[in-house]
Amino acid sequence: MALCVAAGVAAGADNRLPLPRFAALRSDQVNLRAGPGDRYPIEWVFTRKELPVEIVQEFEHWRKIRDSEGTEGWVHQRMLVGKRSVVVTGETRPLYAKPEPGAPVVARAEPGVIARLLECEGAWCRIEAHKIEGWVHRDQIWGVYPTEKVPR
Repeated sequence: MALCVAAGVAAGADNRLPLPRFAALRSDQVNLRAGPGDRYPIEWVFTRKELPVEIVQEFEHWRKIRDSEGTEGWVHQRMLVGKRSVVVTGETRPLYAKPEPGAPVVARAEPGVIARLLECEGAWCRIEAHKIEGWVHRDQIWGVYPTEKVPR
């Protein structure tokens, strides 16, 4: 059986959402498989609920995903949620009270912290981690595209 791919979507996809797009892991134990089905071997197990992932391909009820480190594989769609999250990248990042560099710092986020994505305005995104909200520069997080509009 041949797999047809047109405009980035595999034949048999049951979804009309654009690709690629971001989602998050539903559980703190998600099997990453070598192919789209239970018969494919498990190559990795994710252990961080709400970890942001990028959906890059679809086949029936399976989604090929990529994490912030570039690891790719297939998961069942039920293991993903549309709720948006991001992961802090690089070094410790200040969270600002307003989307401007001179604003007061409300907290600092360590690399690897997973935060809920609330909105993005231009080069800034408002995130929430551990019940603390703040603005961070978009290029200091992974889980949002460079020009993506994320409304409140």
